Amino acid sequence: METVIGRDAEIQEINELYQSGKAEFLAIYGRRRVGKTYLVKEVLGPRMTFYHAGLSPIDDESSKTSMKDQLLSFYFSMVKAGLDESKRPTSWLEAFFMLENLLEDLDDGSRQVVFIDELPWMDTPKSGFLKAFESFWNGWGSGRHNLMLVVCGSSTTWMLNNIVNNHGGLYDRLTREIHLLPFTLGETADFLRSKGIALSPMDMAEAYMVLGGVPYYLNYFKKGLSLGQNVDMLLFDRKARLKNEFNRLFRSLFVNADEYKTIVVALARKRSGLTRSEIADALGKKSGGALTDMLASLENSGFVRRQCPLGNRKDEVLYRLDDPFCRFYLTFVEGCSDPHFWQNSRSEGRTAAWRGLAFEELCMSHVDRIKSALGVGGVLSQETTITLKSDENNGGTQMDLVIIRNDNVVNLCEIKFTTSPFVIDSAYHDVLLRRIERLRQLLHDENKSIHLTFITSRGVKPNMYSGMVQREVLLSELF
Repeated sequence: METVIGRDAEIQEINELYQSGKAEFLAIYGRRRVGKTYLVKEVLGPRMTFYHAGLSPIDDESSKTSMKDQLLSFYFSMVKAGLDESKRPTSWLEAFFMLENLLEDLDDGSRQVVFIDELPWMDTPKSGFLKAFESFWNGWGSGRHNLMLVVCGSSTTWMLNNIVNNHGGLYDRLTREIHLLPFTLGETADFLRSKGIALSPMDMAEAYMVLGGVPYYLNYFKKGLSLGQNVDMLLFDRKARLKNEFNRLFRSLFVNADEYKTIVVALARKRSGLTRSEIADALGKKSGGALTDMLASLENSGFVRRQCPLGNRKDEVLYRLDDPFCRFYLTFVEGCSDPHFWQNSRSEGRTAAWRGLAFEELCMSHVDRIKSALGVGGVLSQETTITLKSDENNGGTQMDLVIIRNDNVVNLCEIKFTTSPFVIDSAYHDVLLRRIERLRQLLHDENKSIHLTFITSRGVKPNMYSGMVQREVLLSELF
């Protein structure tokens, strides 16, 4: 097995299940391209008895992959594993019965690993797949002490609804589940270094802000190239590998992909996020059950983050885009014809504005690292961003990150991604004072202390105003 970056806990868990000596049923799910298949193959590859991957529904845009195609592919996988060529299955019940017979024929008493990848793709409409799969595990697999069944899926909602939280035949049958997440910033840096990629911490962070810690994307980086050259090669070059990734991503996960993309596009345009009713307006739909399911699917798949506003309970929940790759693509890639765009545009105002927002999102996804840097990693907390509109008494304001801790301290975090130490001048000093006061009014709790906290790439420059900062967290502490 090659060295796998950042998956130590998952590797240990998979090996423990392999060595348990009893029937095991493991489900692994997570965002597409996050490395689920790679992880299983690296850990269990030489020990697999049977492997099959569902056919992608997007290989041919003119038609959907049929049940017949899925069955034929499954049959060929069984033949490859040792099945004598015979009559091809015409139903999933027949196909899984053939798999049972194959595994019995191959059984020598040692551990048998069955890995079925992209399970949701195999569940085509009216195919009876799930019922047959339930029968395979409940009626046969669960009683075989030497069987380890591993299933993966990028359609996280399907995996949660039909496998993890199944209320039918597979209820409480799952042995273990692994939600595989994208790399953290530190894991991203480790991964790139393992490939011989030499980038500064600032450029490592920007790589994360562009691609979001997705191993499949990062794996295409080439050593000897600058960050700008790598980004252009992957996204802006005329033959860029990821130029069509945004559309492929949604077509592979959602039946009505265009509607999901409409939601993501609308969220990309609104920094502070959108309420449910605003999303419904963008879609031209009523705010009903269908929208609930779509938002849940986007949240489960890691594209959207739901956030509860602080203060007025009548405010609706906000939904924010939570996928760095999608935001970067929609901000810069879509419609761009310059093959060297990122190398030519890194100093433009639009790019600087994107960096500020992208670094805020990076910090939101690394709150655990921020809390550790503050020395309160074990303290329970609630994290949110706050956007306040102007009223007759106050102007509008944006609070990048607010950490409300159970030890009666609230960290009001200002997040700044700059190439030199950030300078608090007189005008900004006044803004910060007003922001602290607005937060104090929202909290309605005199027992809580507000600590102004700066999270920066280069620190805060000491001057007559910098003393108002209670704590600083540097970019280096997020790795």
